[in-house]
Amino acid sequence: MKPNDALKQQFLEILNNQLKNDDPPEVKQTLGRLKKEGYSDEDARLLIAQCVANEIFNVMRNNEPYNNERYVKNLHRLPAFPSED
Repeated sequence: MKPNDALKQQFLEILNNQLKNDDPPEVKQTLGRLKKEGYSDEDARLLIAQCVANEIFNVMRNNEPYNNERYVKNLHRLPAFPSED
């Protein structure tokens, strides 16, 4: 497995755990919204996984805790690319 494929699988696993635990609930809401907008389940999950990756990147780059407000804001922005602020 290529490194990028391994990272993608990890981001999708985080997403699946968020869906299973309904935490944060906006993940499930966003998945439903994107599917209603015509995205396939797979594509919608990949879009949400971009928000997961973006949040992890921000945490690591800035050495700061997870920011749920920023994460949810990016979920609401989809399908636009996630913002770092």
